[in-house]
Amino acid sequence: MKAGTNPSPKEKSASQQIDAIINEAGDWRGRKLAQLRALIKKADPAVVEEVKWKKPSKPSGVPVWSHNGIVCLADTLKNAVRLTFPQGAQIKDSKKIFNTRLDSKTVRAIDFHEDDIVNEAALKTLILDAVKVNMSKERK
Repeated sequence: MKAGTNPSPKEKSASQQIDAIINEAGDWRGRKLAQLRALIKKADPAVVEEVKWKKPSKPSGVPVWSHNGIVCLADTLKNAVRLTFPQGAQIKDSKKIFNTRLDSKTVRAIDFHEDDIVNEAALKTLILDAVKVNMSKERK
């Protein structure tokens, strides 16, 4: 095995950290986050999982999926799991699944509640469109 391929116990991989965030929720929010994560990875197999913005109020950090920039990030809220698209305002939402942050000039988000059925086809389209937005920008 190559040196550096396995993170030390203190340095878990992003995937392991997201697993822990899912398990931490311990209820329907964890299951919903796991479902959304699987859909994101299925929609764009080249997406990279990361965990960002660790702080005292959120020591586990925030799950982030990137492809030439951030595609979306997830937050477990008290009554919802929020999937936020930083470039969401540039994405055509023909199925109208964005339901929060609609007044933002850049960001759009979707709050998923306990009994919500995820429109998988519409979400996949949003993910792929977010990747297209990222690919269309010159990253420096």
